[in-house]
Amino acid sequence: MRVSTQSRTSGGVKVGDQAPDFSLPTSTGEEVSLKSLLGQKNIVLYFYPKADTPGCTAEACSFRDSYEVFKEAGAEVIGVSSDSSEDHDKFAKRYSLPFILASDKTGALRKSYGVPATFGLLPGRVTYIIDKQGVVQHVFSSQFAPQKHVDEALKVLRELA
Repeated sequence: MRVSTQSRTSGGVKVGDQAPDFSLPTSTGEEVSLKSLLGQKNIVLYFYPKADTPGCTAEACSFRDSYEVFKEAGAEVIGVSSDSSEDHDKFAKRYSLPFILASDKTGALRKSYGVPATFGLLPGRVTYIIDKQGVVQHVFSSQFAPQKHVDEALKVLRELA
């Protein structure tokens, strides 16, 4: 996994920041990088704690159910957790998830973006809306309202259109 070495403030990536680039393995065994998507699509990059847990499943299924709306808005959805590519593949198949699931096994990307841990233990749930130029347009953090991430992302994407 490759993550840019651009330094971040202690508060993590904020609106107006250039999003850190990355290259991560996906559930299909391919690599996905932010750089390869820039100029083509807005990116909905969402970090979640763990596949097949109740909140993460609800969140992923909400993104799945709205995926066509995201595509129509010119956006690509990328879900990121520390699960392995194999676990992501099982998760994607079990719930028919059509979007990219990327494996951040070491947590380097999570750290690069400054995604906080909930109660200091549970990996945080944060969604970043990144425009076609790679600039973060919105950050939404809510560990306990996983399905609200979809509503927030769609609202911002409509404003960018």
